Amino acid sequence: MSVDLISTVVKPIHREGYKFIAIFAAVTLVLFFLSEILGWIGVGLTVWCYYFFRDPARVTPLRDGLILSPADGVVSLIEPAVPPEELGLGPDPMTRVSVFMNVFNCHVNRAPVPGIVTRIAYRPGKFLNASLDKASADNERNSLAIRMEDGRSIAVVQIAGLVARRILCEVKEGQALGAGERFGMIRFGSRLDTYLPEGVAPLVSIGQTTIAGETVLADMASAEGPRPSRMD
Repeated sequence: MSVDLISTVVKPIHREGYKFIAIFAAVTLVLFFLSEILGWIGVGLTVWCYYFFRDPARVTPLRDGLILSPADGVVSLIEPAVPPEELGLGPDPMTRVSVFMNVFNCHVNRAPVPGIVTRIAYRPGKFLNASLDKASADNERNSLAIRMEDGRSIAVVQIAGLVARRILCEVKEGQALGAGERFGMIRFGSRLDTYLPEGVAPLVSIGQTTIAGETVLADMASAEGPRPSRMD
């Protein structure tokens, strides 16, 4: 097997995943004692668990002004919305770009911009389907405000989904983040909201697939408006 093929199949694992993979593997062994069919079903679920917690390297564009997707997934909403009040970013609406992650996406979250984490605020809530608009207000969430070098701030919000039961945030207030740097993850299905600064138009469309740390959501250095799109 070539090195390229191995690297395609075998991915680094987020440390949060090792215990779950071990549990799935142990249950699979028990299932084989009960039934070969059940055992192979367990093998499939163990492989799924392994890939759920994958943490592959990403190629992050580093040009000033770029706002990157914080999550793998699909753009599910683009609309004006007031950022979570607990971040203290004011009552004015900002353009919110929501990326929905299903249970097959990589769930490691990455910083959309370089800057200083000025506020982290966790709020308990419900576990509605994360693709719904009201999930932003009603679901369990963890919100971060990141102040960029030019003094502007953006918000990025981790939102639990229908089967998500833990939001993991691995950074602290006052910590500096680079664009595309890992800051947490959510298991097992969820959503990331990014609130763009005033006057910044999104360069993605609803239904578009994003890659955390690579896909450009917006460009603060550009005067380009929202891009038209089509789905074939």
